[in-house]
Amino acid sequence: MDVELRASDDDRHRVVAELQRHTSAGRLSLDEFSERVGVVWSARTLSDLAAVTRDLPVEPTPAGPAADHGRRDLLVVFAVAVATLVLLGLLMALTR
Repeated sequence: MDVELRASDDDRHRVVAELQRHTSAGRLSLDEFSERVGVVWSARTLSDLAAVTRDLPVEPTPAGPAADHGRRDLLVVFAVAVATLVLLGLLMALTR
């Protein structure tokens, strides 16, 4: 990757998300986080962005399948709730 390439907003969002994870893990204080986010939003190149996280360990990005698993669970809960409401509606209609 050419580090002198211009950084995009997506690149900046990715680095801010990484800084949030490091702050949650206790590697950065809130003041350090705020300072680094300011640098991220003023960064022009990918090398400027890399400098912000250079002293932090590389963490794997949250995997897509884990997020998909959470969505799948939510969909199952929603389907069960809908089925329950339909059954209750039928039961009420039959008992009148």
